[in-house]
Amino acid sequence: MRNRPQYLGPVAGGAMHLGAFMARLFYPAAWRSDVVEDLFGFPVPDPYRWLEDGDDARVRDWAAAQDRLFDAYRAGWREQQSWASLVDQVSSFGVSEPPMVRGSVMFLAEQLREDEQRRLLAIDAERNRRVLVDPVEIDPSGHTGLYAWWPSREGERVAVQMEVAEQPGSEIMVVDVRTGETVDGPLPRARNTSLAWLPGGNAFYYVSRVPDEELAPGDMRLHRRVRLHRVGSPWQTDAVVFGGDDAPDHYYGLTVSADGRCLAITATVGPASHNDVYVAELVDPEAPHFIKIVDGSTLRARVLPRFLADNNLLLVTDYQAPCGRICMAYRHDTDPAAWRALVAEDRQAPLDECLVLDDPALPQPLLLVARSRHGTSTLTLHDLATGQPLTSLPLAGAGVVSSLRTTIPHGHRAWFSYCDVTTPPTIYRYDAISGRTEQETGATTAGRTGEMRSSSVRYRAGDGTEITLFLFTPAEEHEGPRPTLLYGYGSFGMPMRPWFFPLAAAWVSAGGTYAVACVRGGGEEGQHWHDAGRGSYKQRAISDFNDAATWLIDTGLTTPDQLAIFGQSAGGLLVTAAATQRPDLYAAVVAEGPLCDMVRYEHFGLGCTWTDEFGTAAQPEELQWLLGYSPYHNVTPGVLYPAFLFVGAVTDLQTGEAHVTKMCAALQHATGSDRPILMRREPDTAHAASPASKERALTTDILAFAGNYTGLEKTITRVHETAVEPH
Repeated sequence: MRNRPQYLGPVAGGAMHLGAFMARLFYPAAWRSDVVEDLFGFPVPDPYRWLEDGDDARVRDWAAAQDRLFDAYRAGWREQQSWASLVDQVSSFGVSEPPMVRGSVMFLAEQLREDEQRRLLAIDAERNRRVLVDPVEIDPSGHTGLYAWWPSREGERVAVQMEVAEQPGSEIMVVDVRTGETVDGPLPRARNTSLAWLPGGNAFYYVSRVPDEELAPGDMRLHRRVRLHRVGSPWQTDAVVFGGDDAPDHYYGLTVSADGRCLAITATVGPASHNDVYVAELVDPEAPHFIKIVDGSTLRARVLPRFLADNNLLLVTDYQAPCGRICMAYRHDTDPAAWRALVAEDRQAPLDECLVLDDPALPQPLLLVARSRHGTSTLTLHDLATGQPLTSLPLAGAGVVSSLRTTIPHGHRAWFSYCDVTTPPTIYRYDAISGRTEQETGATTAGRTGEMRSSSVRYRAGDGTEITLFLFTPAEEHEGPRPTLLYGYGSFGMPMRPWFFPLAAAWVSAGGTYAVACVRGGGEEGQHWHDAGRGSYKQRAISDFNDAATWLIDTGLTTPDQLAIFGQSAGGLLVTAAATQRPDLYAAVVAEGPLCDMVRYEHFGLGCTWTDEFGTAAQPEELQWLLGYSPYHNVTPGVLYPAFLFVGAVTDLQTGEAHVTKMCAALQHATGSDRPILMRREPDTAHAASPASKERALTTDILAFAGNYTGLEKTITRVHETAVEPH
C-alpha cells in the first residue's frame, strides 16, 4: 500500500470541463492521497482513506467547511419556510404502534405535536391514562429516546430500553407499573436486544454485548450473549445461557412459552436470509439444555418459532415456500419433513406475519394471518387446528397492516396498525368474540394531507422481468410531466409498500409525483425476489432502479431535469450507484446514511455483519462484484453528475460516517457539472431515529433540495398560501 498525501488543489487532475473548474473552485479543498491497495492483484485506489478518521483535525476542519458550504446553499433555497410549514402540516402525531396488553394494563407509546420523543403510557382497566416513562424528563435535550419496552406477563413490571442516539451503549431499566419507580437496572450493552419475561415477573432473558475490555482492539463484531437476569440482582451475576466466541456476528431472538417451561432462540448471522432455531426445556432456567431443531445453513431458510398452548411450535417459514407458509411442529422435531403444513404458500401474496388467538372463551383457537397482495395488505382468519380460512377482516382501504399484537398469554382481541399514503398510522382492534373491527379509542393520530391519487403499475426491467412501481400524484388533473421523486431500497429482503411517509405526502401536496420502485433485492415477491438482487446479483437492483427512471421518462410522466431520487441506508447505496452509472437520468440525488465504499464497508459500523447480503472484499470473486457497482470506485472525472445531497450523522453506528465524507469528496473532485455536491451532517443524532424537530428539519431540507433542482419549488408557495393551517 502507498500512502503519501499530496495537495492537488481545487482544479488539479488534468484537463477538465469549464463547469467543473467553476464548480470545484467553491468546494473545500481535500487532499488526494496516492493510496492504492493491492487486493488479489487488483490495484484499488483510495485517495480519501484519510477521511475515515473523524478525530483527525484535518477531517474536522474539512467537514466544518462542508457544513458552511451547505448552509450557504440552503440559504439560497427560496421556499425553505414554505416547505417547513407543509412538513409540519402533514406530519403525524399521537399513537402509531398497537398497544401491548398484559394483565389488566394496556401499554402504548404516544408522541404529541410538541413532543421531541414519544413517552410510554399505562392505561388501566378503567381507562385511566398515566405517563410511565417520559424520556424528556430524563434528558431535557430531547436526544434520549424510548427505544423499546417489554411488559411482564402480569403487567406489574416493564423493562424499558432507552437510547442516546449518538452513543453506542444502550441500557435496560425495570419500572414498577403501579408506582412508576425504577426498581432495577441499568443493565448495560443491550443495544438491539431481544427480551422475554418468565412468568411471575421476577426474571427475564435478554441479549447483551460482551464488555469492550474483553475484546481485542479494533474488533467490531457483535459478540453477543443471551443472559438470564433476576430482578434486583446485580447484572454482573447474570448467567450466560447461550452464545459464545464461536458466533461473534450472531443476532438472537428469544421466545418463552406461556407456562415458562420452554425457551426458543433464533440465531442469525447478521441480517442473513436464514437462521438456526434452538429449543430448551427450562428445568433449570440458568442452565437450559438446547436442542438444535433447525440448521439454517442446511435449510437455507428463515424459520420463526412461536410456542402454542401445548408448548409445541407454530413455525412461520420460507422453507420450500419463498413467499412463506405456516407449519406446526413438535418442539423437538429436527426433521422439517415432520412439519405439518397449516397455511400454504400463496405465490401471489407473500406472508407478512401471523398471530394466535387462543382465549378459552373462544369456540376454537384462531390464527390471524397478514399477507401482502400486490403491495397492499389482507387480513384473514383461520382455524388454528386445521388452517382452514374462515373469513377476511375489513380494512380501512388499500394500505398496509403491521404489528399484529394480542393479550399475552391468551387473548381474543388483536390490535394492528393500518396506514396508507394519505392516512397516518391508525390503530384498530379486532374482537374475535364479537367479530367486530373498530378503531382503538385513546389511540388517536393527527396529521393532514391533501387528496392524492395512487396507482400501481408494472414496468419491464432490461432483462424482461416485470417490476412493481407505486405512483402517487395530486388529485387534480395535470397535462405533461411533473417534478418527480423516485424512492427505492432493494436490500435485505425488505419490501416496499404504500406506507404513510410525511416526506412523500408533502412532495405530492406541493404538486409533484412520488414513486416507489420495488426492485429486486427487496421482499415484495418473497425470498426469491430478495435472492435475485443480493450478492453477485446486486447489480440487478441498481439496473432495475435505473429502468424505473427510464420508464417514468419514456412515458412522459417526468423528464431528466425534473427527476430526483432518494434512498436511505442501503437505499442510499442504491440511488448513489444508480446515479454514478446513469447520471444522465437525474437532476438530483439524496442519499441518507448511505453505503458508498463497498470495498471497505465491512470496516465501518455494522458492515462486517452484512456480507451475506453484499459479499466480502476478502474473497477475490466477491471483490469483483463489489468493485463493479461500488459508487466510490466508479466516480469518473469530468462527468456531468446531478446535484447530490449526502445526509449523514456525525456518529453513525450502523453504516459509519466515512461513506458520506469519502463519496462527497470524490464527487466534488470529479464532477463536470455546475450542480452542487453537498453534505449535510447532523450532530447528536444517529443512523435513524432522532428528536422530532430534527426529523422535520431534515425532511424540510431534503424537500427543499430536491424541489430546487427539479423545479417543484416554483409551486410550493402557492400550496403554502392556500393550505389550511393545522389544528
